[in-house]
Amino acid sequence: MCGLVVWTWCPSSLLAAVKTRQNSRPERRGHFPALEFTRNRARDRSLGFVYSRAAAAAAELAFSEALGKPRKEKKTGRRFCLGTVAKQLASANVSSKKRVQKKRAPLWLLLCLEVSALAPNYLPMLDLEVVPERSLGNEQWEFALGMPFSQAVSILQKHCRIIKNVQVLYSEQTPLSHDLILNLTQDGIKLLFDSTNQRLKVIEVYDLSKVKLKYCGVHFNSQAIAPTIEQIDQSFGATHPGVYNPAEQLFHLNFRGLSFSFQLDSWNEAPKYEIPHGAMVRRMHIYTGNNLQETRAPPMPLACFLGNIYAECVDVLRDGAGPLGLKLRLLTAGSGVGVMADAKVRSMDRSIFFGDSCQDVLGALGSPHKVFYKSEDKMKIHSPSPHKQVPSKCNDYFFNFFTLGVDILFDSTTHLVKKFVLHTNYPGHYNFNIYHRCDFRIPLIIKRDGADSQAEDCILTTYSKWDQVQELLGHPMEKPVVLHRSSSANNTNPFGSTFCFGLQRMIFEVMQNNHIASVTLYGAPRTSSQARPESSGSSH
Repeated sequence: MCGLVVWTWCPSSLLAAVKTRQNSRPERRGHFPALEFTRNRARDRSLGFVYSRAAAAAAELAFSEALGKPRKEKKTGRRFCLGTVAKQLASANVSSKKRVQKKRAPLWLLLCLEVSALAPNYLPMLDLEVVPERSLGNEQWEFALGMPFSQAVSILQKHCRIIKNVQVLYSEQTPLSHDLILNLTQDGIKLLFDSTNQRLKVIEVYDLSKVKLKYCGVHFNSQAIAPTIEQIDQSFGATHPGVYNPAEQLFHLNFRGLSFSFQLDSWNEAPKYEIPHGAMVRRMHIYTGNNLQETRAPPMPLACFLGNIYAECVDVLRDGAGPLGLKLRLLTAGSGVGVMADAKVRSMDRSIFFGDSCQDVLGALGSPHKVFYKSEDKMKIHSPSPHKQVPSKCNDYFFNFFTLGVDILFDSTTHLVKKFVLHTNYPGHYNFNIYHRCDFRIPLIIKRDGADSQAEDCILTTYSKWDQVQELLGHPMEKPVVLHRSSSANNTNPFGSTFCFGLQRMIFEVMQNNHIASVTLYGAPRTSSQARPESSGSSH
C-alpha cells in the first residue's frame, strides 16, 4: 500500500498502574493474600499501591458473592475489567464462607491488588457472537456490515476501557484505492471500510487467540476450545469444498457471508478438496454475499439510522453566474411507536436555496445536530474593501448537519441562508470523522478560448481531483490561499495545510494529495421582490 499512514489511538486504561509486592504477609483468618483491604490509605501509599474506584467495586462484587449475597449492579451496562480477576482470586483463597468476616472487610474500602502471577491477564478477553453476512458483537455493542465509519469509532470511544490500542490505516496519496481500516491490535480484529462510501465492508478476525467467538450462543473458539476443522464442522455444518491458495498456504472454507482460512504449512502436499484433520483456523472473515473478493459494503442497516437523516447524493443547482442552492436526496428510517414493525428506508428529495429562512431549512431538513456562532470572519481580509465593512453586533451562525456532510450559514440580521459548505471527509484532513461524506455533484461551466468557442458543462464530484479540474479549465488557476487549521495557537496540525481556490462563486479547499476537502458555495443575495426558485420535493 503506497503512502500508508497508521494512526495509533490508545485510550486511557482502567488502572493507571499496578505495582507488585515482593513479600506477602502470613495468611490469617479473614485475610486474602491477593486482595488486601486497609483503612490506612496513607500507609499503603508509602508502600507504592495504586488505588482505583473500579477495583474497589470489583472487590465489593467478589466479597458479596463469597458471602452468598450477590450484589446487583447499580449502573446497568457498565463492566469492570478487574471483576473477573477479583472473583478468581476470592474463590482461590476462600475455602468457606465462614472465613470471611464483614468487620474485617467492609465493602466501602479500596482495593489493593497484589498481582505477582495474574498481572498480565487482568484484562478480560472479548466474547463475541458471529452472525454470518451481518455482524460481530455482544450484548453491549455490535459491528454491523454497512455501518458508517463514524459509528464504529463511536463504539470504540464508548468502550475504550475494554477495547484498546486502535490503529487507523489509510493511503495518504491514494485514499480511494485502498480500504479504510480500523485495526484493533489488542483483540486481533480488523474492520475494513469501503473507501468510497465509508461503510463497513468486511470484518476480519486475524488472531483467534485474542478473542472468544461463538455462533448461536455456542463457543467454537475460546481458551478451552481450539478452532479446528472438526470444531468448525460441528458448529457450522457442511458446506462446499474449500479452495487452496498456494501463495498464502491457506485453505479457505467458505459459507455464505463467512469464511475460514486454515494454516497448512505443516503439510508437505496440498490437499485438493478435503482439509486435513486437526487444521487450525488462522483467519475468519464476515462479509456480504458468497465471494470475499467481490464483496461490497451493503446499504446502511436500519439499526444504524438512530433517528438521523443521511444524504444519498447532493446536487448543486446553478445558473450561468453561479450556484443557486442544493437539491438533496435524503434517506431516513421510521421511528416511533409501532413503526419499527414495518420499518424500511425511505427516500425523499428536498431543495434549499440561498435566501431561504431558518423556518424553510428546518421544515426541509429538520433540526441541525449543532448550531455554531461565528466569532470572526478569517476570510474578510481577502474581500475588496474589508475596512469598509461595518462590524455587526450579532454573529452569523451555522446549522451543522453532520450526517449530511453539510453546513448552512445564516445571516445574523436577516436570518437568511448566505452560504453552504460541503464536506468530503477524506482521511488526512483536519475535520476527518466529524462529518459524513457528502456525495455531491457540481456542474462547472468551462469557457474555451476563441471567438467561436461555446461553453461546455462538466460535472465535478466528491471524488474528482483538483489537477483534473485545472485540465478542464485549460489554464492554471491563480495562486491559492493557504489555510492553516489547529485547535489552538499552541497546537500544530499533523496533517499539514490546505489550499483554497476560488472559481465561479465557489471556494474549493484542496488537500496536498489533490483531493477536495470541502466546497464553499456563495450565492447572490435574493431581494424580497424576487421569487424563490422552484423546488421539487418528493418521497417514496
